[in-house]
Amino acid sequence: MSPWRHVWAGIRAAMGMPSFMLMCSLVGVGGLCRDIGYPMGAGVLSTMLIWAGPGQMVLFGSIAAGVALPAVAIAVSLSSIRFVPMSMTLLSLLQEAPEPASEGRAAKRGTPTWLMLILAHYVAATAWVEGTRRLPLMPRETRIPFYLGFCNTVMGAATLATGIGYYLIAELPPALAAGLLFTSPMYFTVALAAGARRAIDWLAIILGFGTAPIIAALAPPGLDLLFGGVGMGTLAYLIHRLIRARAEAA
Repeated sequence: MSPWRHVWAGIRAAMGMPSFMLMCSLVGVGGLCRDIGYPMGAGVLSTMLIWAGPGQMVLFGSIAAGVALPAVAIAVSLSSIRFVPMSMTLLSLLQEAPEPASEGRAAKRGTPTWLMLILAHYVAATAWVEGTRRLPLMPRETRIPFYLGFCNTVMGAATLATGIGYYLIAELPPALAAGLLFTSPMYFTVALAAGARRAIDWLAIILGFGTAPIIAALAPPGLDLLFGGVGMGTLAYLIHRLIRARAEAA
C-alpha cells in the first residue's frame, strides 16, 4: 500500500486546530525578530531549525540583551531539554524493530538511524500530544508516513506565521500580541487532558499543575518544565504502582 495515503491522513489531522494554534504562537516570534532588527529570514529559519517557540524567544531575547553567542546557544539548548523525554516516548512508537526472515517472508530491516534522527527533529509539544494519542492506535508501518505528514504541515504553517508576524505584529495591540504566545501552551494543556484515559494520567496532570509554581521558583532557569514534567510524572507512576501493589496484596 502506498505510504502517501497515510501522509495525507497526517496532513488532514494537522490542518485545523493544531496548525492554527501554532500559527498564533509563532506570530509573536516573528514580531520579536523584527523588534531586535533581524531580517525576516532569520525568524523563519529559527522556526525551521529550533522548532520550539520558547527556545526561539530565548534566542532573540538573549541577542537583544547583548548576551554572548556561546551563552545564547547554551540557553536555547537548556530551554529544549524538556523534549528529551518526549523524544524517547515518541520515537519508541515510531521505530520499527528488525525481524528475521521466516518461511514465506523476507527479513525486515529496522528503522535506520538517519531516519530516526530526522524524526527526532520534529518532536515538539504538539507532535508529542497528537502522536501519543493517535500513533498507538495505528499499525506500526503506517506511523512514520502519518507523522511526517502531520509534522511537516504544522511546521509549514508555523513557518508561514513567523513570516506574517514579522510584518503584522506592529499592527496588533501589545496585549493581543503577547496573548498569542500562550495559545500553544493552552492547546497543549487541553489536548493533554483530552488524551487522559486512566487515573494515573489525571494524577500526573494534577501533580504537574499543582507543583508548577513551586518548581518554577526553585528549579534552575530553563529546567522547570523538565523537573516538573519528569518529576511529577515519575511520582504519579510510583503512586500508581503502590496503589496497585496494595490492591493485589489485599
